[in-house]
Amino acid sequence: MSLRLARTSILALALAVAPVTVSSLLPDTAQAQTFSALRQAIAEASSTDESLATFYRAQDFQPIWTSSAAVERRSALIAALEQADIHGLPTARYDIDALRQAFAEATNPWARGQADVMATRMFLQYASDVHSGFLDPGAIIPDIFQDQPHPDPLALLTAFMEANPHAFMATLPPQDPAYARLLRKKLHLEGLAARGGYGPLVQAGSLAPGDSGSAVVALRNRLIAMGYLERSITAEYDARLQAAVVEFQLDNGIDADGIAGGDTIRAVNRSVEDHWNDVVLHMERQRWLNDGQVHDRLIFVNLADFHTRVIDNGETTFVTRSVIGARDRQTPEFSDEMEHMVINPSWYVPRSIAMRSYIPNIIAGGGTYMQLLSNGRVVNPGAVDMSQYSVSSFPFDLRQPPGPRNALGSVKFMFPNRHAIYLHDTPEQYLMEREVRTFSSGCIRLADPHDFAYHLLERQTDDPVGMFQRILNTGQETQVNLDVHIPVHLTYWTAWVDDDGGLNFRDDVYGRNERLGQAIRSMGVVMPDASS
Repeated sequence: MSLRLARTSILALALAVAPVTVSSLLPDTAQAQTFSALRQAIAEASSTDESLATFYRAQDFQPIWTSSAAVERRSALIAALEQADIHGLPTARYDIDALRQAFAEATNPWARGQADVMATRMFLQYASDVHSGFLDPGAIIPDIFQDQPHPDPLALLTAFMEANPHAFMATLPPQDPAYARLLRKKLHLEGLAARGGYGPLVQAGSLAPGDSGSAVVALRNRLIAMGYLERSITAEYDARLQAAVVEFQLDNGIDADGIAGGDTIRAVNRSVEDHWNDVVLHMERQRWLNDGQVHDRLIFVNLADFHTRVIDNGETTFVTRSVIGARDRQTPEFSDEMEHMVINPSWYVPRSIAMRSYIPNIIAGGGTYMQLLSNGRVVNPGAVDMSQYSVSSFPFDLRQPPGPRNALGSVKFMFPNRHAIYLHDTPEQYLMEREVRTFSSGCIRLADPHDFAYHLLERQTDDPVGMFQRILNTGQETQVNLDVHIPVHLTYWTAWVDDDGGLNFRDDVYGRNERLGQAIRSMGVVMPDASS
């Protein structure tokens, strides 16, 4: 605590224990003028922001930071701003030196009013950044439609005023264990960088069991530094090194064959700074989902990992491989709620796909298994003179009825949204064997759609398998509502720390994180001590 604040605290304590008289409760003329001038200064300083003005008006324009009773609030704010870099925030947004100076110079009503409103603005900026993120991702990546859970300023300030200041500050960042694991890994990487990083790069195109020499030593040392291998002096690509390579490959989404091929060497040669940048970006991504709610079940689609998971009470209870949108038809990022599934679905072909893949053939007189619809009614294509239409003037909608050839397979899972994105089965299950699964027109295809359906239905029926199969066997399109809607997150996480502390990475197949990372670094968020 500064000498000035200490003196203020002592004075406040002295006043608190002094005898109270009726006259002491009434300000003299000079005090009344001082209070009036202070309130006027606060009113003027907050007038340009409606939220601030509304808040201070409710406080009768009394200071909340610069009074003798606000020592703990000032301390909590200063401490949080001093540690903003721990959360990977752009510290230049919080001019802590200017705030300290404003507090120190708050010796007259005008200066106190200015300092008080400055502190409130800085508190709101920090609170919003650490709680909900400091980037506007949709302005950088058009396919990100994540509604960031920015807290209401009035509610935030009111809650802060009623709480223990230090404890309240600690609740602002995401409380999800995944965020805490990323934060710890960030600090660990900073320590590694200060000690020299991962060591020399592996100078080899590929390495395999039985190899030896300096490149194997470099591979060994980098895996030791990354925590995949105990310390060793061997220069041989032995069984222990092979096992470490397998573990590393699994954490990096690489085919785990134990051979350090080109993909593995490139991943091993990534620097501490590269890893740090990814971790900081994904701390930011975590903040975009920080709605403060506790969900006992949610569906988590990681586009970069090509997997869909069900999370129950923080634990993964179901996981299946997924196919996502092709690079030229990328799946967007957003959150919604799954409301129902459709068993034996029809496929109503989106106009863009119809124009590209089906209408030209229909106009040319080719056969089609699609139904033509006009105002929802089926039209006989043989009774239509197709020569009068072009692709752009084609007046019919296309529907593919339920059946084994249906592009949606036997079931689709709906969370109605403006992007027309959903999860579904697919007759092209062979694509699930590919390592990079970017083949759809934007929707998410599942490798195990029936098991996924059983898992979702088990909370509302004692026989989810029997219920699903009975409906499936009718061949009739049937909607099955979920008794409780389930939050769905379509995310794009190329970095995370698993429950065992392993740092996982995936390729940036859409190139989104490269652009987001550049935006973060342009705001001054860089590793304190970059090394290899």
